[in-house]
Amino acid sequence: MTVAGATGLDDGGRSVSGAGGGSSRVPGRPSQEVVFTDRQRYVDAVSGYRGGGFETCSDLCAVDYLTHPGRTVPDGVHPERFEVVVNLLSLSQARRVRIRVQVPEGDATIPSLFDLYPGTEAMEREAYDLFGILFDGHPDMTRILLPEDWEGHPLRKDYGVGRIPVQFKGAPGPR
Repeated sequence: MTVAGATGLDDGGRSVSGAGGGSSRVPGRPSQEVVFTDRQRYVDAVSGYRGGGFETCSDLCAVDYLTHPGRTVPDGVHPERFEVVVNLLSLSQARRVRIRVQVPEGDATIPSLFDLYPGTEAMEREAYDLFGILFDGHPDMTRILLPEDWEGHPLRKDYGVGRIPVQFKGAPGPR
């Protein structure tokens, strides 16, 4: 399957054409392709895989590469601070595909996959809650893990980690 505008790597990190075609390192395990696409073609790329028999979105998450600005990405892919990673599974074909999308810090928005895979609803809310990435078209873009009045997004690398003193029962010292 070829996805327009996608750049792929096999599971060994080698560049492949089109949507990939990487092979598994373990005999008998489903192969996994790694595909990079841009935000403008993201939904089209996922839709192409959906139409090609990838019936399950097994995971959607985000990554903050603040401390890794010079990481290796395929030619033609501009590394951004954030990345949304989507893992699709085709049980009928025993295949997996990982779709990676760069999301800039200054415009941390990306289209929602809810219409294609309704099961992504909670996963997109978690990425929003913990990283601050907004999913356009999501039916309920609210926090899912933290209170609504929480300030910030705790999995961002520049989030100030607070200190909450822990006091154990019977521990010496002031209480």
